[in-house]
Amino acid sequence: MRFRPGASGLALLAVCSLTLAGCSAGSLGSSSGSGSTGSTELTYLIGNQDQDLKNAQQLVKDFTAKNAGITIKIETRPAGTEGDNIVKTRLSTGDMPEIFNYNTGSLFQAIAPQKNLVSLSDQPYVGTLDDNFKNTVTADGQVYGVPVGGFMGGAVLYNIPIYKKLGLTPPKTWAEFMANSAKIKAAGITPVIQTYGETWTAQLFVLGDFHNVAAAEPDFADKYTKNQAKYATSPAALKGFEHTEAVHDAGYENKDFASAKLPDGLKMLATGQGAQYPILSGVVSNMIATYPDAAKNVGLFALPGDDASKNGLTVWTPGADYIPKTTTGAKLDAAKKFLAFIASPDGCKSQAAAGAPTGPYAVKGCALPADVPQAIKDMQPYLDKPGASSLALEFVSPVKGPSLSQITVEVGSGIRKAKDGAARYDEDVKKQAQQLGLAGW
Repeated sequence: MRFRPGASGLALLAVCSLTLAGCSAGSLGSSSGSGSTGSTELTYLIGNQDQDLKNAQQLVKDFTAKNAGITIKIETRPAGTEGDNIVKTRLSTGDMPEIFNYNTGSLFQAIAPQKNLVSLSDQPYVGTLDDNFKNTVTADGQVYGVPVGGFMGGAVLYNIPIYKKLGLTPPKTWAEFMANSAKIKAAGITPVIQTYGETWTAQLFVLGDFHNVAAAEPDFADKYTKNQAKYATSPAALKGFEHTEAVHDAGYENKDFASAKLPDGLKMLATGQGAQYPILSGVVSNMIATYPDAAKNVGLFALPGDDASKNGLTVWTPGADYIPKTTTGAKLDAAKKFLAFIASPDGCKSQAAAGAPTGPYAVKGCALPADVPQAIKDMQPYLDKPGASSLALEFVSPVKGPSLSQITVEVGSGIRKAKDGAARYDEDVKKQAQQLGLAGW
């Protein structure tokens, strides 16, 4: 995943339950009735985060219990840039294991899928994959990956008891959001929680607003990648910066917004000291681990734009499992069978057994467990309704500058005006776009 704290994007890997201690490589395997003769052994390369390993172990255990003659050994790699380099090196040298887990979106495109990966477009389950996810693992019309994990949303977590007490309903427009915030402030409660002590959290009003940008300007991502559209000159894209500024200027932030960190924000929300927190849905499990009642007391709504009829959620897709072209013969058949299991309701159940999902699954027919937190349940209708969800910009454009978090802190602190912040960010992305060799820069 991307959206990385302290880096150019938001990778939740440093802020939510997906990020725990690193772990060593492990292996699991079994044999039971698949009808094949002899034994086929696969190796499955995954990230070394704790939840990655738990997911992989559970998937391997449940799959091999039903498939004789197939054993799967799990191998781990580091996260971040080091892990990226390992994936690229092993693909280029023909040394990639039979199955591996990696990013989706622009980072997926960077590993030359047409050259290095086995197309899965002929597999019957491809039609059950969520379109948002499918778009992030497609190159030249061919689908190459299956999802592992659930979606995450860039949204607003809100305190349900406060909303009920004040007679509020989740807003579908920015005007409604600000009106709700005014009523919350009048009740003596902090309307909007901000935690600029961890600067990555300041980006949500911009990055989580991309569904609204795409709804207003469907070709924005394409033009942005070609240097034909900019945040400072696109009325729709500028609004994320304007909203960041508006919340500050209205006095809706918590008094300690400049120094507060993620745990402080989660505490405020869970305990009713604050009513609304723009953040990634992936932090919900962290909050509930400390404040169990938040499972039922905290809900989620999409960042609202100007048009209620186009209200929808910006989503970050899960990573994916792929098969390199060096996998052939019986190993290829076994690897395809394993991916088919992952992209099935049984595969989703297996993942749910390994840990609470961060959001709805990217496979149609996969239901969330009944006991998932309310905030995670609230994401499902957006994904079920056509046109009510959009991929975050980083999945549809490789252009992302390193300084967005610092710029949004400045705008949200009253140090820099929205238009100035947007213009500065437009300059910030230029160097990266030139390093990528993108046309038009």
